[in-house]
Amino acid sequence: MIINNVGYDHKHDADFIIERPNGHGDCLFLLLKTDSIFTLGGEDIIVPKNSIFIYPLGMPQYYRAVPMSTFENDWIHFLFEGDEEEQFLKRRIPYATPITMNNIEFYSFCIKMIAEENSGKHLYGKETIQHYFNIMFNKISEYLHENESIDSSSQYEMMLTIRNKIYSSPEVPRSIDWVAHETSMSRSSFQHLYKRYFGVTFIQDLLNSRISFAKMLLVTTDLSISDISAKSGFRSYEHFARIFRRECGMSAVDYRNSNKK
Repeated sequence: MIINNVGYDHKHDADFIIERPNGHGDCLFLLLKTDSIFTLGGEDIIVPKNSIFIYPLGMPQYYRAVPMSTFENDWIHFLFEGDEEEQFLKRRIPYATPITMNNIEFYSFCIKMIAEENSGKHLYGKETIQHYFNIMFNKISEYLHENESIDSSSQYEMMLTIRNKIYSSPEVPRSIDWVAHETSMSRSSFQHLYKRYFGVTFIQDLLNSRISFAKMLLVTTDLSISDISAKSGFRSYEHFARIFRRECGMSAVDYRNSNKK
């Protein structure tokens, strides 16, 4: 494993943006500690905090902070050597796909240790770094695939499709009954698997997608609060106002006013 650069616990202002149409000349491991916006396939997708995202070598990189919010992450620019990428792919960890984890503190610790090993001159530094990578890749793979049924790979892809739908189109009405029908699963089975895969309940994740979308509209458009409420998928302005204040600690009007440039 060749480490080109590594950063631990970096914090950036709301104007943070990465635009690399030709990639970076290496692979990029991102550990996202705040909600972020990624451009994938020409579409902007809100990737929730506590997610891991891995860019392969040569892939264009476009990601940025959610408007008027900080951007916090750990990251590693690296290159595989020998058969390391082959071993990585055998673990069935997807490239360019948000993977929301339960325990990001563990991965953040590993990245911190990789940064310390990379910045020093240790006798076994290179081997130690490789071990930390292997541990992270093993635990990510276990999180995604451990205790899966024979049909587990397609099952995860199906759940990931559902999640991408709610973040790309948060305004569309959706319910547990809808997703259970979409996945041909019982309500309880769907909710259990969704929480296991993504570390958050479906209902809370749906709410997170709508609040994040509303915050983006509040600071990037002149739409009325009522219109933003409807476009973000809330059934009424009153419901939106109550939920927004509960989740953000202020009203939508105050959020817009406090984030005006």
